[in-house]
Amino acid sequence: MTSHSEYILLSIKSSFFDYISSQARPYSRHAAEYAVSCLQSYLSAEYVSFFKRKEDQYLLIAASSHSYHTVPFRQKRSLIERTESRVDLMLSEGFLLSVTEKEHVFDEDFYRLLTKECSLFLAHFQRLQKKTDMEKNYQELYALTKRLHATMNKDEVLNQLILSLQKMFPDYLFYLFLSHDSDSSHQLPVKEFDYEGTGSESAMEAYLTGEIKWDASESSNQVILYAPLKGNQGIYGVVEVTQQNRSEIDEDETVMTASLAEAAGHALENAKLYEQSKKLVSDLQLINETSHKLNKNLRLIDTMTFMSDRMIRSFSADETGFFYTSSEGTRMLPGSTSFFHTAEASFYLEIAERRVRQELEGVFIGDLKVKDAAFSSLIAIPMVQRDELKGFAVILHRNPYAFTFEMFKLMQSLIHHSTLALMNSMLREELELLVITDHLTKLYSRNYLDDSVQHSLKTDSQGVFILMDIDDFKTVNDTHGHQTGDDILIQVAGIIMNSITESDVGARWGGEELAVYLPQADPRYGIELANRIVDSVQNETFPSVTISCGVAHWTAEEPESLKRMIRRADQALYKAKENGKNCAVFYEESEVMHETS
Repeated sequence: MTSHSEYILLSIKSSFFDYISSQARPYSRHAAEYAVSCLQSYLSAEYVSFFKRKEDQYLLIAASSHSYHTVPFRQKRSLIERTESRVDLMLSEGFLLSVTEKEHVFDEDFYRLLTKECSLFLAHFQRLQKKTDMEKNYQELYALTKRLHATMNKDEVLNQLILSLQKMFPDYLFYLFLSHDSDSSHQLPVKEFDYEGTGSESAMEAYLTGEIKWDASESSNQVILYAPLKGNQGIYGVVEVTQQNRSEIDEDETVMTASLAEAAGHALENAKLYEQSKKLVSDLQLINETSHKLNKNLRLIDTMTFMSDRMIRSFSADETGFFYTSSEGTRMLPGSTSFFHTAEASFYLEIAERRVRQELEGVFIGDLKVKDAAFSSLIAIPMVQRDELKGFAVILHRNPYAFTFEMFKLMQSLIHHSTLALMNSMLREELELLVITDHLTKLYSRNYLDDSVQHSLKTDSQGVFILMDIDDFKTVNDTHGHQTGDDILIQVAGIIMNSITESDVGARWGGEELAVYLPQADPRYGIELANRIVDSVQNETFPSVTISCGVAHWTAEEPESLKRMIRRADQALYKAKENGKNCAVFYEESEVMHETS
């Protein structure tokens, strides 16, 4: 190397030292721009350019002329590459210096020493810039930690983590591995763990061990870091950081990434615990409100309607049914949704009842997997009292896996807390029914009939009263015995109940006398019904008997009393007996009109 070359090299070193001593801005790009200007001057070069490697090419970061055009450098280079008029020098930290000479002045030894000096110069500013960036990153970490502690939303925690990582390390790629129990909105860069072992083993290892893992690939020239999102009580995911053009881990960046992931892990845990506590409080409020409501001694229909509505609103169920089981069989309770009144419901009831009776435990089926089935999700919960099955509830949803296991456990708790109230409601109504029901015929008692007629006289516009008497009943008792007489009463009562509607009242009047009251009925309907009952009794009883009926009608235009209407029906019945029995007679003031069966 000539003395001229040594002088030029010394001058360049001196200029670099002066720039460093001037406490210039600590950014490698500014340093590169200064170096270009300095080298252009001392080397008397036509062009001087600095490039920075990014992925698989070199990008121009500083040049002595704006007209300088660059071509990406993809091929592997030696330390010094020289062409006819250009020298390319491979510097440290991924920099490339390109000098286009006006004439061939400097030899290879000069450029080798120049490479060293430029590398040292730029490395100094790389370190300063990294230090500055790390300070900013720690400030960002502090700010992120504050933001994370201020939110109780899991998605917001993950979003803040990704935004901070992208801000700190804009050249890296980030993904989140989340477990299957995560309910993230998935608007984030999210991957799911592959539990079958065909995905990233390092990601799964980081998730299982709670330690940072990485994959380094020389062929792809990249490093992938896996930092667990770890809290005090568990690990909630893994953040994947892909660093291009790296063959080894940057320790400072690894520490920073791990710190971010740990802060996010704790915040994520807090958010999950907060949501769980809110859910628990909500569940307890639901159980408390339900228990409070049911302890108000509601009627059975009100109790069951409330429970059905609660199941649908709280768990977004499509259909809800309640069923009472006894030695006499299974019957549907009021309040069940309309679907359970259809034949299609029998398929689901058979599954629910069979499983409940076998196991005496709740049934939770996420997907029935039955072709053409209207409902895929089924939950059946037994109502048990003193280790005895009293009934069960069935909850259905059209979509598979619509109910979570937490919902199932909460439904079990609700039914468990409600069973006693439901049984009490049923027992109370059974006792009430016993009071107003004739023990032998199961028809209503005379007192209940009297009350019903009195209420109708005040609220309705008309009505029909039918008084019936079994013809020659004493002869039946004398001939066949009182047991047969009781059986005849039961048969006639059954015919009456099958002939009237739910709004009508059939009652045992006394002895062999029976009565029916038809609210809002006109005379023609009353006579038709009476004749229909007369015919049915004659044809369907064994031994065969007949009945006589007296029919009376009232309207709001002619105020009526219970005693007067009974007297008129009794007079019509007396007329039916005079007419030969086995007939129905309608009472009118002017005359008695009768219809013979």
